[in-house]
Amino acid sequence: MKKVCVYCGSSSGRRPGYSYAARGLAKALTSRGIGLVYGGAGIGIMGEIADAVLAGGGQVIGVIPQMLADKEVAHDGLTELKIVGSMHERKQVMMDLSDGFIALPGGLGTQEELFEVLTWSQLGLHTKPCGLLNVEGYYDKLCSFLDHAVEEQFVKSHHREMLLVEQSPEKLLTLMEAY
Repeated sequence: MKKVCVYCGSSSGRRPGYSYAARGLAKALTSRGIGLVYGGAGIGIMGEIADAVLAGGGQVIGVIPQMLADKEVAHDGLTELKIVGSMHERKQVMMDLSDGFIALPGGLGTQEELFEVLTWSQLGLHTKPCGLLNVEGYYDKLCSFLDHAVEEQFVKSHHREMLLVEQSPEKLLTLMEAY
C-alpha cells in the first residue's frame, strides 16, 4: 500500500483517546512509508492525523469540496490539497487515490463514506481493504449491528468479513497489507 484514505471526524470528540489514536495511526503510516489521503480539513481528528503525518515526514493529500474550503476549514499546510466541486466528487477522488481505507471515530459523514466504499467492494468495484480502528470501543455497537445483519440474512458473512476491525493501528495495517 502506498496511500491509505482515512475517514474521521471534523470534531475531536469527547475523549482524548480519539486524538491520541489519530496520532498513533499517523505514526504507523509514516513508519511504513504510507501516505495519507483524507478529507482536507484542518480541524478535529482530521487535522490531528494530517498534522501528525506531516510532522513525521509523510505525504498528505487532502480532498475537499469548494463549499467547505470556502468556510475556511481547509488545511493550508498539506503536501497537496485538491479542491473539488461536490461531496460525491470528493469521495470518488479519495477512492481513486487510495490503496485502502480506514475509519477512525467520526460522525455521520465518516460512517457514510466508510459504508459507501465497503459497498463498492461488495459490488466488486474495487478490491481494496477497508478497516475500522476501533478506538476505546467506539465501533463496538456498529460491529454488533453488522453481526446482527448477518444473523438476519441481510449481509452475507463473507461481506461482513471484508471489514477488518482492530484496536491497534499497526495490527490493522498488517491485516490490510495481507488482504
